[in-house]
Amino acid sequence: MKQYFKISHDDFDMAGEASSTVKRTLTKIGVPPPVIKRVAIAMYEAEINAFIHGGGGEAFVDIDNDRVEIVIRDHGKGIPDLELAMQEGWSTADENVRKMGFGAGMGLPNIRKNTDELDIITAPGEGTEVRMIIYMKENG
Repeated sequence: MKQYFKISHDDFDMAGEASSTVKRTLTKIGVPPPVIKRVAIAMYEAEINAFIHGGGGEAFVDIDNDRVEIVIRDHGKGIPDLELAMQEGWSTADENVRKMGFGAGMGLPNIRKNTDELDIITAPGEGTEVRMIIYMKENG
C-alpha cells in the first residue's frame, strides 16, 4: 500500500498530519502496536523537520507485509554537518520555533532510535531526503 503526502511549510495546524494518517492506517490493518509506535515517532520527527527546517516537502510511504518504508524529502538548504545534527540536543531551530515547543534537537536522534534502516541524503542548497525502514519483526 502506497501513500503520498504534501508537507506544508507554513501551516502549523497541518504539521504532523501525514504521520497521524499513517498511524491510523497501520492501526486499521492490524500492524502490531510496537511497530506502529516506532513508525509514528520516526515519521513525525522527519515530517516536523521538513516543516520547520526544509520549507515543506513530501512524504512517500510504502507499507507491505514485512516493513514500512518512509521517504521524506524537503526543499530546504540541506544539513551542513550531518554528524553534528545526529547528536542529541543539537538544533538550528530559531527562537519562535522553540517557543512553540519544537527544536529540542531530538528529531534525528529519535529517528535513528526508531528505525531499522536509516539513510539521509543531504547537500548544501539541495534539501534533504530521509529514508527510513521499520521492519514488522512480529511477522517474520
